[in-house]
Amino acid sequence: MEKIKMTTPLVEMDGDEMTRILWQWIKDILILPYVDLKTEYYDLGLRKREETKDQITIDSAEATKKYGVAVKCATITPNAARVEEYGLSEMWKSPNGTIRAALDGTVFRTPILVKGITPYIPTWTKPITIARHAYGDVYKNCEMQVQGGGKAELCFTDKNGRETRKLIHEFTDDGIIQGIHNRDASISGFAHACFKYALDRRQDLWFASKDTISKIYDHRFKDIFYEIFEAEYKEKFAAAGIEFFYTLIDDAVARVIRSNGGYIWACKNYDGDVMSDMVSTAYGSLAMMTSVLVSPTGIYEYEAAHGTVQRHYYKHLKGEETSTNSVATIFAWSGALRKRGELDGISALCDYADKLEQATIATIEDGIMTGDLYLLSKLENKKKVNSREFLEEIGKRLSAALG
Repeated sequence: MEKIKMTTPLVEMDGDEMTRILWQWIKDILILPYVDLKTEYYDLGLRKREETKDQITIDSAEATKKYGVAVKCATITPNAARVEEYGLSEMWKSPNGTIRAALDGTVFRTPILVKGITPYIPTWTKPITIARHAYGDVYKNCEMQVQGGGKAELCFTDKNGRETRKLIHEFTDDGIIQGIHNRDASISGFAHACFKYALDRRQDLWFASKDTISKIYDHRFKDIFYEIFEAEYKEKFAAAGIEFFYTLIDDAVARVIRSNGGYIWACKNYDGDVMSDMVSTAYGSLAMMTSVLVSPTGIYEYEAAHGTVQRHYYKHLKGEETSTNSVATIFAWSGALRKRGELDGISALCDYADKLEQATIATIEDGIMTGDLYLLSKLENKKKVNSREFLEEIGKRLSAALG
């Protein structure tokens, strides 16, 4: 078949370790035979980030603003051990955090359901989408360690030089301090993204925080959500037959566990980080989760929700066989290519993305899967395959579907 032509590049952000290996295999086996792929490539591997002093991460975010759609491989966020392992000059920040702050968006994560894998919570018969605010909170914090006692204050100096102070704590011994922030404009963008997504999906929207304890910070989120809902979305939700409501984060957890799924759960940044891992694991696997960052200005960045699979990478380097689940990375590519097709009016690219996802799910439901799914699947006559064999099996089904 003639390859599908693209008119506008995707921003391609390469990554680290085993996911970097899978990234190239996915392109070679599943994309390049069918798509005349146009990308603006950025290597966000840790060595390149060190070489450029993390400028390449900033450059990739700016390119995403320019072209509107990006696809990102999993990357290492270095800790002290990684600093020593890679000989880093400093402990570089999370690329995801940098990109999310630059795009100021909302991350939507939804589990990929397949036959044969029953969620650990059996009542979850429909997917739960986590909508995670992607700006501020602990990811943009300022913190310090204090010694010997003293007074810690929160100080704000306005544009006229006037100070407002609040006592944080009178230390009598050693301790720690952390300061976090957010912006009304970013919270408003988060709210709009969630309301629009709920209308697109025709699903109920929940928002949860802890305003009973955080009576100013968390309560501001609650107020902004309700102000925007009442002004712009209340009638639209009623017409669509869907509901928006607020509840405390601890009450939301209890409700989620008792539910059947099929709704969108909006969370502040850190809450969304934790809850998306809980939801994805409870549905079966972190590697069976779609993830897309949507900015208020209509920019999209697709990624896998999991890490770089370090243990499998070390096995791969030794020449040992791995059975690594690549589904989330495949769906990052399919999501980005579909969105590029939608924005550029290339229906063949959208159709290809749909068929790539269908071929991936069909492979698993035919009983051919990687090791993590093999342990979970209740299908009879299932077969565990290695990382590359899994992609080749998807390739066979994709080729048949595309004729």
